[in-house]
Amino acid sequence: MHIADILQDQRPTLSFEFFPPKSAEAFEALYQAIGELEAFKPSFVSVTYGAGGSTRELTHDLVVRIKTTTSLDAVPHLTCVCHSEADIAAILERYAKAGVSNILALGGDPPKNLANYERSKDAFQHAADLVAFIKKFNDSGAHPDKRGFGIGIAGFPEGHPTTPNRVLEMDYLKAKVDAGADYICTQLFFDNHDFFDFRERCQLAGINIPIIAGIMPITSASGMRRMAELAAGARYPAKLLRAIQRCGGDEAAVQKVGIHYATEQCHDLLDHGVDGIHFYTLNKSHATREIYSSLGIRDSAAVRPQS
Repeated sequence: MHIADILQDQRPTLSFEFFPPKSAEAFEALYQAIGELEAFKPSFVSVTYGAGGSTRELTHDLVVRIKTTTSLDAVPHLTCVCHSEADIAAILERYAKAGVSNILALGGDPPKNLANYERSKDAFQHAADLVAFIKKFNDSGAHPDKRGFGIGIAGFPEGHPTTPNRVLEMDYLKAKVDAGADYICTQLFFDNHDFFDFRERCQLAGINIPIIAGIMPITSASGMRRMAELAAGARYPAKLLRAIQRCGGDEAAVQKVGIHYATEQCHDLLDHGVDGIHFYTLNKSHATREIYSSLGIRDSAAVRPQS
């Protein structure tokens, strides 16, 4: 289903993110988690894409498998790094033929296995360039849906790690929107004030497309440290850190604290009219299922505003 239809029918949306495993065993474990989460009838799910296209085929295979064997709408990520226009065109054609309706267009990070990689060789220097190319593909009529792909982009409530100038950051975001984006999905954050301020700054910048909030529940102290490395700039409020310290190294207690904290975030976001919540699942279902249960939500339709 095109994201425009999803956002019209199901706002606020509730969605999940997965990454393609590299082993058959991990793949089957993920598929069990997907099956457990499918029962909650999410608005859509997304599938990440490795730096430089290192998981290109795995992403495609997982997206197609989800589409053909489940009732879920899968949104593949697509990045600029290490791609020519021909590469991207071929990927879009494959997804169009497979009936995929939406793409999340990202700048992407340089591949860690390619030292001193020269980004100037890439056909797309910025995510806005990739959005414009997908829009051009849409206009060509190559997609079975006459509207083409729905296009999502990333937003950073705590600030983009490579753009310390917050005014310039909004200009870059506006450029992606003007290029043809349909919605924004944010990087994870732990202080809702950051999200609400980001949403207001978007309004001031003339950005009026839906903004979906990215939430990742902390499930272990070690995972929190890894998260800080992967999501550069992630800010942990003192309130959250104190709660985790009180656990005294008890990982089960840390998980309970993380789930409770994320649940409170979700309550607050829903109470303040968020367009959607996107859960970064880390390919596991337990924390997300616990949050859903605490919110009293059976499926995404349960939070639709009543007319």
